[in-house]
Amino acid sequence: MLTERQMLVLEAIVRVYTEVGQPVGSKSVVDFLPMHVSSATIRNEMVALENKGLIKKTHSSSGRIPSFLGYRYYVDHIVQPGVVPAAELVNIQNSLGVHFQKIDEIFAESTKILSDLTNYTAISLRPETTESRLEGFRLVPLGNHRIMAILVMSSGVVENQTFSIPKSINGSDLEAVTRLLNDQLIGLSLAEISMKLRTSIPVMLVDYMRRPDGILDVFGNILKQAAREQVFVGGKSNILDFATDSNVDELKSLYDLVDTSNNKNIGDLIGIQGKPIQIKIGEELTNQLLDNYSLISASYDVSDHGQGVIALLGPTNMPYSKMIGLLDAFSDELAKKLLDYYQQFDK
Repeated sequence: MLTERQMLVLEAIVRVYTEVGQPVGSKSVVDFLPMHVSSATIRNEMVALENKGLIKKTHSSSGRIPSFLGYRYYVDHIVQPGVVPAAELVNIQNSLGVHFQKIDEIFAESTKILSDLTNYTAISLRPETTESRLEGFRLVPLGNHRIMAILVMSSGVVENQTFSIPKSINGSDLEAVTRLLNDQLIGLSLAEISMKLRTSIPVMLVDYMRRPDGILDVFGNILKQAAREQVFVGGKSNILDFATDSNVDELKSLYDLVDTSNNKNIGDLIGIQGKPIQIKIGEELTNQLLDNYSLISASYDVSDHGQGVIALLGPTNMPYSKMIGLLDAFSDELAKKLLDYYQQFDK
């Protein structure tokens, strides 16, 4: 454990370094502290912190910078969320206050707003929709024996998929299939629908088509789309601004980490949320490409519609107090917006 003065010195080093990006000397620490302490005393405390592995020297300066352990101690024991300026909060509220046609537009716009505010990469995981229920299913003919299947969930999620049908299936058959699926499945949860698709529905569909496997596969696929964890990323290229290696292959790999076509990459990056605000630093992100990055993520509840996560991926020397306060406030505003959106489906 650190003494109170050592914690103040560590806080000063982290705060000054994250603000100016330069190694911190004893004079800068003295100017930051709330009480008068001599530079000699500060130097002694800095030696003690260095011996504990919380700060380290750089080759180019006599000043110190936080180590991985120093950042970890700071965010675990010292940091307090910064207060978001009223004007910035109003800006967030106004940006999220516009009308959105689809729920995915809210998540896409929220990551853009957050990345614009911070110049970092913003990531949002849509709340899981396992308890969502089917509100409607349609088959829309597109011509040339192509059909679009559209599925609407009570959560506001709308999914669609296009597929081909045999020439032997006519328009009246499609209408009958649509009525059957709606009659049998509307109001059911995803788990209940999956069960019926494996048991009673195939038998019923045989009356309208010789091989119902195709329509069942399509229905099953769009159900999986509705249920899966969906990822939205804003400011994807911002991650390259803090890369320490200019190797093209390294930069490409870094960019690919936040590629939304691979949800698993980003899901693994964020991991399991155990508390409202979670911070992973450097090596905790379990990827060497991210050794100089930190991830701050905030979880938020959307009533019965699940728990979502929004996160910021930026440099290890980000201003943690400011970013934690901003992300906390932003997640609250996002949750309010989602609740407003869901109200139209909860009536």
